[in-house]
Amino acid sequence: MIPGGGQPNMQQLLQQAQKMQQDLQRAQEELANTEVDGQAGGGLVKATVTGAGELRALKIDPKAVDPEDTETLADLIVAAVQAATENAQNLQQQKLGPLAQGLGGGTGIPGLPF
Repeated sequence: MIPGGGQPNMQQLLQQAQKMQQDLQRAQEELANTEVDGQAGGGLVKATVTGAGELRALKIDPKAVDPEDTETLADLIVAAVQAATENAQNLQQQKLGPLAQGLGGGTGIPGLPF
């Protein structure tokens, strides 16, 4: 609602929308270039993902490798990747959350993870 009952200034609304779109694009690019880590097994397995959730690196300490028990190693890998992905989602909310709220509350916006 516009104070005083006047009509919204369309040029101003378009400028605000364009700025929000630019801010969102900038935040998405920053997420794609930011790496976050997750680990499991007390650091025996470490995963690195981008803020956008792309797996970039996986480090496995030789102590975690037991040829007789590959199942535990697989569990540690999954846990490390999940931890890194969770950290990436938290980063997404920090970077994109305020922008999404500016677009109407932060829920139900296509393309945003929250």
